[in-house]
Amino acid sequence: MTDRPRSASESVVRVPVGLVVLVGPPAAGKTSFVRELVAGGRIDAGAVVSSDEIRAELFGSAPGGADSDAADARIFEERDRRIAARLAAGHSAVAESTNVTPQARARLLDLAGRFGVPVTVLRFDPEVADLLRQYTERGRTDLTAADVRAYAAVMSRDAGADRLRAEGAAAVHDVPGRRDGVTPAEAAARFAFD
Repeated sequence: MTDRPRSASESVVRVPVGLVVLVGPPAAGKTSFVRELVAGGRIDAGAVVSSDEIRAELFGSAPGGADSDAADARIFEERDRRIAARLAAGHSAVAESTNVTPQARARLLDLAGRFGVPVTVLRFDPEVADLLRQYTERGRTDLTAADVRAYAAVMSRDAGADRLRAEGAAAVHDVPGRRDGVTPAEAAARFAFD
């Protein structure tokens, strides 16, 4: 069971200073959510460390060289460096990537442990039909529908709230979305960051 705000009238979820790990398949709404957090002044833009943005910075929009294991290693080393710099300065960092596998989360949990900060997981777990609709609406060309389904299956198998807590998350919160009738802006308004 996760802590899920049920209505706009419920209290806002407070997220302590530390590492915030977004967990969800591609097209689940993670990027839209963090954009709304920034637009609403809930977090500063520098808090968001996005593997997709780092990929674009390092390799541009041409997918050719950015799809290798060596490219992934470089991207995630840079992500970790940016997260470490924020945590060392006493600021929160939001790790915006899929993080659906235990291995991806272990790397982040280890990083948070080095700085003695809590890890808050925000889960994005839409219905597969909603996920595929959002994927189609976004027009992504770097993934196929089969890829999105595969990520959703891994999420379902390996990213339940109990497992996330057992791995070391201090708190796990489901971020409401389309199936809840909640827009990204409304979802962002349900969270406050210390």
